[in-house]
Amino acid sequence: MSDNPSQPATSPPGTPADRPATDRPAAGPEAADSSAPTGIATHPHRWRLPAALALAAALGFGAWGLWRSATEPDNAAAPAAAGAGAATPRQMQAELEQLRQRVATLGRSDAISRQANRDLQSALAERDEEIAGLRADVAFYERLVGATGQRRGLAVHTLKMQPQDGAPSAWHFTTTLTQNLNRGAVSAGRLTLAVEGTRAGKLEKLGWTDLRQQPDAPGTAYSFKYFQQVEGDVFLPAGMTPVRVTVRLTPQSGAAVEQSFSWAEATREGAATAP
Repeated sequence: MSDNPSQPATSPPGTPADRPATDRPAAGPEAADSSAPTGIATHPHRWRLPAALALAAALGFGAWGLWRSATEPDNAAAPAAAGAGAATPRQMQAELEQLRQRVATLGRSDAISRQANRDLQSALAERDEEIAGLRADVAFYERLVGATGQRRGLAVHTLKMQPQDGAPSAWHFTTTLTQNLNRGAVSAGRLTLAVEGTRAGKLEKLGWTDLRQQPDAPGTAYSFKYFQQVEGDVFLPAGMTPVRVTVRLTPQSGAAVEQSFSWAEATREGAATAP
């Protein structure tokens, strides 16, 4: 016990009474956790600001993502739609080859159709000529053997002259001889030709032996009741321009018959018909 009674009693070292107010733990609900070390106090207000900033950033990022998701489909749809109609070079080359093949096929089809049309037109023209020839033959037969046909004696109905291939001076002649005056009677005899023309500016007439190039050449024989075609070959000298050809019929009995045709009529398409 101290000798000075007025001196207050001192607390043991390290007791709360001797500590400053700032070192005292807070009382009440806000007191620090009892498990914290002695002398170290926690401050809750220090982590509230970073948490608020993180929350705001998260909300902002979420709003930005929502806005992008709402606007990007429209923007991406345009390139997708544009790319849907675009073709790759390989596809374009394949389509080009298909178009070329189609054009070639259509071209061949058109050529075949044109050729078929030409063939058809040619066939129709030939049929028309054949029909015209048959009609002429019918008219010929009606005049020749018909009850109302004009009676005529021995005559040359037609004459046709055709050049021979490979022999410019050779000509083939075809004549049609008729008679209906003596029905049932046979007309027989020989046929010869004579050609008139110009050569070296002079008029010239070639007889049968000249045309046949054979001395004493006999005429071409004929024998018929109503009509007959008589054919043969003659040869014209080089440089001669024919003008007229004359057919001479020499029957076994009776007078000779002569029929003349212009060279132009005898050599045109079809046979020259006597008037």
